[in-house]
Amino acid sequence: MKYQPTIGLEIHAQLKTKTKMFCGCLNNPEEKQPNLNVCPICMGHPGTLPIINQEAVKSVIKTGLTLNCQIAKETWFERKNYFYPDLPKNYQISQNEAPFCKQGKLKINDRDIRINNIHLEEDTGKLIHSKDNDLPANRQGYSLVDFNRAGVPLMELVTEPDINSANEARKFCEELRLILRYLGASDADMEKGELRAEANISLSNKQPATSDKRQLGTKVEIKNLNSFKAVEKAIDYEIKRQAELLESNEKIVHETRGWNENKQKTFSQRIKEVAEDYRYFLEPDLPPLKISKKEIEKIRAEIPELPIGRRKRFKKEYKISDGDVEVFTSFKALGDYFEKVISELKNWEKIVPSSARLRRAMEGKHSYKLVKLAANYLITELKKYLTNLEDIKKIKITPENFAEFIILVNQDKISSSAAQTVLKEMFETGIDPSHVIEEKDLTQVSDESELEKIIEKVIKNNPKPAEDYKKGKKNALQFLVGQVMKLSKGKANPQIVSKILKKKLAK
Repeated sequence: MKYQPTIGLEIHAQLKTKTKMFCGCLNNPEEKQPNLNVCPICMGHPGTLPIINQEAVKSVIKTGLTLNCQIAKETWFERKNYFYPDLPKNYQISQNEAPFCKQGKLKINDRDIRINNIHLEEDTGKLIHSKDNDLPANRQGYSLVDFNRAGVPLMELVTEPDINSANEARKFCEELRLILRYLGASDADMEKGELRAEANISLSNKQPATSDKRQLGTKVEIKNLNSFKAVEKAIDYEIKRQAELLESNEKIVHETRGWNENKQKTFSQRIKEVAEDYRYFLEPDLPPLKISKKEIEKIRAEIPELPIGRRKRFKKEYKISDGDVEVFTSFKALGDYFEKVISELKNWEKIVPSSARLRRAMEGKHSYKLVKLAANYLITELKKYLTNLEDIKKIKITPENFAEFIILVNQDKISSSAAQTVLKEMFETGIDPSHVIEEKDLTQVSDESELEKIIEKVIKNNPKPAEDYKKGKKNALQFLVGQVMKLSKGKANPQIVSKILKKKLAK
């Protein structure tokens, strides 16, 4: 491709506060009844006075510190004037000249993406449009307005135009969502509209490596992208669309476009506004805010371990694969549960006091075999019963019982197929694994003298496969192992069965 894309993002995140940005109405994204969480303040009635939500301010500063931003010592709110049906005041309380955070960065693919600013504003309401099949004959469409969302604290992050591809833009959004969740600043659920992205895209001729400054093309904005997939697809489409226009010697229009998910294409909405169109002026009903160094450091001290820190620590401490590390990082609740299981495995003596082998393995360090086994069952097997891996928070299995299950599997107390049965029962009831094994008589048979009796019977009943194995047909052994498993009702230890069979058939 002879054109070089330049991409900047504007990302809006609803903050996880108890009340709205400037009033005491509940901030409840789960509310189904329309226009319930509203009051004269968030509805913009004359004579009402807004009050700043301190928790929202704190969340923005915490996010800025996490992203290496400079925090403003003094800041203020402004009125951003525009008319839209779901904006009850006909203006939005926002920030323009003095955002809370400036000049940050977030590393993506070992490259810093610069952040221009992070500011705080209030969200709009929500429009619900009629569908054609909802309408009686000869009736026009309609739009309904739900103001429950109006006034919810909304954090907007604006990047510099440092992003070079649709995939990089998607990764930026994914990493930011993770950070917001780790901070507890926002649930950032895109399906619920709690995180929304807008992309600014321009194309220019590729510059020589010696060029000091790239000449940027005409910028086009794509609004309200509500999934990571949409972010990537819309940017890829827009890059292709602009390239085709340039190849045809047509002009790129500075405009705002939408994304049609069904048609997988962007469409023109309106000519792009500039800052002057919004007629920003100082919000007269809110005082300026002064933020002391002491307050900033107090907020900094509350920042928890972040995704990048967890990745490094899990890799070093648990020696699990990069893929497992990413799952435990992306699904924080699952990673937290995994660590609780590992902590219980350290206390294995309380669970299986007679196991000298495990004691030696766990003294002073992790048994990485147990850790890997726990990771595998959590990510691969337990996933079968969970709609979403974050649902681990609701699971009935205690970390202690899961650790006991891992130890029993590691000790070959149950077969792999029996382990599936035990895990399913534990998931449904929360019962400990020993009770399930006893109740369903699932204990694996590893006693060689007991297995020899079954094996001798199998060899006697299957002389041809036994002779085939002696003649070098290795597949015959697997058939015989299967027959032993069948006769033992799945309880025989297949490794020991295979060893005894080889020994007997070698005579």
